[in-house]
Amino acid sequence: MITGDVTYTPGDGAPIEIPRVRVEVELAPDSATLSWEAAEGVAGLTAIPRTQFDDYVRDGKITMTTEQAS
Repeated sequence: MITGDVTYTPGDGAPIEIPRVRVEVELAPDSATLSWEAAEGVAGLTAIPRTQFDDYVRDGKITMTTEQAS
């Protein structure tokens, strides 16, 4: 869950805020890929450096939970 101010920067553009919604996270040693529903039927997707992701988690801006299959 995004629970604080979390941004990503596409290319050389200005930072864009990720909405405070549930995100799916795929972790790699050097990056974290975040995906979410930006609007109904519109997917949001970005990759951020792993160090930035870890900072967001440590600061409580991203809250990690486990999702159970139903």
